[in-house]
Amino acid sequence: MADTTLDAKGLNCPLPILRAKAALKDVPSGGTLEVLATDPGAVADFDAFCNATGHELLESGEDGGVYRFLLKAKS
Repeated sequence: MADTTLDAKGLNCPLPILRAKAALKDVPSGGTLEVLATDPGAVADFDAFCNATGHELLESGEDGGVYRFLLKAKS
């Protein structure tokens, strides 16, 4: 279970990333943030975001058009 969940459903690129970036500021180091999004572009965006920022993408998946990303805040 994630420490925090961000509902970014219905938002298009780049808003899910921008909201996640802001939400990660409130997640403790090593904590987790779950992001729910409906924009298919978010799959590539979150991979690139984690590579660029040092946060870790622990899980990603899709169910019924909702993409779920589990991010671990960098230590």
